[in-house]
Amino acid sequence: MTITEATRGDEAQVPFWFDPLCPWAWITSRWLLEVEQVRPVRADWRIMSLAYLNLDQRGGEGLSEDYRRLMSTAWGSVRVCAAAAEHAGRPVLGPLYTAIGTRLHNQRRREDPTVITEALAEAGLPASLAAAATSTEFDQLIKDSHHEAFDEVGLDVGTPVLRISGTTLFGPVITPAPRSEAAGQLWDGLALVAATDGFFELKRSRNAKPSFD
Repeated sequence: MTITEATRGDEAQVPFWFDPLCPWAWITSRWLLEVEQVRPVRADWRIMSLAYLNLDQRGGEGLSEDYRRLMSTAWGSVRVCAAAAEHAGRPVLGPLYTAIGTRLHNQRRREDPTVITEALAEAGLPASLAAAATSTEFDQLIKDSHHEAFDEVGLDVGTPVLRISGTTLFGPVITPAPRSEAAGQLWDGLALVAATDGFFELKRSRNAKPSFD
């Protein structure tokens, strides 16, 4: 187990990289919160950027025009998260991510300009941090956090990314999020996979849209 995943008592810290815009990362993050209730696990929230991954690192290759337009606006919410972490410390990312994600995904308010200011207020943060959405001031902090994950997991994946016992993995991609002991059982299986030296991939084609139930 690495220093960043040192246990707090018997509780394992699990780094989890997210972009608030991604619905699949959102579902997986809600699963990890369920795991916290049934296993000695605590999420360590960290930021990545889909815009940086897709437009810069991958050079926009293979993106549809609709997705390219989405990526052009994707910096906003993750920049606000970076500003919030700089202002109040990284632990604030958990409540802020929940506040933003609930509005973007569960409430389906992706086009609502009040989402960020509402979320900041819910997380007890100053409304002035919303200005970071259109600033490049915190972009290097975002990239540094992003590289912590993607320098290990590679560029042929997206988010969610988490690290278990020193192994950085893309996924799990699930819908809807398992609850209670079912969440714990999925965690147990993932921990076994992560502990298997030389394991790289399990996958099947997605045949369902994200469900936030």
